[in-house]
Amino acid sequence: MAALQFEPLARKRSANSDSLDTVSWLWRDGSRLSRSRLLEKCMTTAPPLQEAPIFNDPGAAKERLLSRRGEPLFCANWDNVLFIHYEIEPAELQRCIPYPLDLYYGRAFVSLVAFTMCGMRPWLGGTLGALLFKPIATHHFLNVRTYVRHQGEAAIYFMREWLSNRIAAWLGPWSFGLPYQFGKIEYRNDFEHECRGRVETNDGSFRYCATLTNELASCAPETLDEFLLERYTAFTQSGNRRRFFRIWHEPWQQVAAKVEIVTDDLIRATEAWWREAGFVGANFSPGVNVWMGWPHRIRDIHESTL
Repeated sequence: MAALQFEPLARKRSANSDSLDTVSWLWRDGSRLSRSRLLEKCMTTAPPLQEAPIFNDPGAAKERLLSRRGEPLFCANWDNVLFIHYEIEPAELQRCIPYPLDLYYGRAFVSLVAFTMCGMRPWLGGTLGALLFKPIATHHFLNVRTYVRHQGEAAIYFMREWLSNRIAAWLGPWSFGLPYQFGKIEYRNDFEHECRGRVETNDGSFRYCATLTNELASCAPETLDEFLLERYTAFTQSGNRRRFFRIWHEPWQQVAAKVEIVTDDLIRATEAWWREAGFVGANFSPGVNVWMGWPHRIRDIHESTL
């Protein structure tokens, strides 16, 4: 059981290597390739653009959410949240993501996020609404997410999500386009000492142990921690349907964590990027109260009202 903080980062290569490989292959082969085929090959192998990262302001995120009539839709607590971050070669990751990656000075990341959602209920409806939502109000999650941008907005893209509630696992893909799957999940969190988690599915298991290192604090401005944690929009894609939804919460109060991955065969079996990933760090937060918005069509992203 080797602690992942000692694993090397993913192998680096030149940002132009794929384009140069394409030209070299054409020259060596000596055969003709149509302009459309050449363009297609270059587009599928070109790395994502390395634009400056976008840092999200919580106040602006709240305004964006509330700018639409009827928002928010739900509220809940996200408790005992552990973020485990990995770095992946951008061009490799982009091949399996339907939105442009949001890079941190040329670097691409995927995060595993383990947490418990507690007391989800409709924003309106009071006690009756909370009672109706009781069957899906509280359950555990393990998310696999990466960082994207679309039409100038930085967001999360969920690659895969396991949760411990069968009803919620059925509702998520249908309503929000989220890649929910059912899993048996157990989390044990002792904020003073350590956090442990176990996720069991038909594809395998994922188990971890994390210890906390410092006092709670907000993420320092324009750091990697802020880039990875302070995200208030999610883009989804289910078939040909592209949607987004927004959330809002106070800035994360978080602490760095040391993580040991005990079993990772669930991630190895379901995520092709895992074999090239390098561990870069982890964060733990006791949690936040979250406002969650309605799902919207992507083409409506800049409309202020529905």
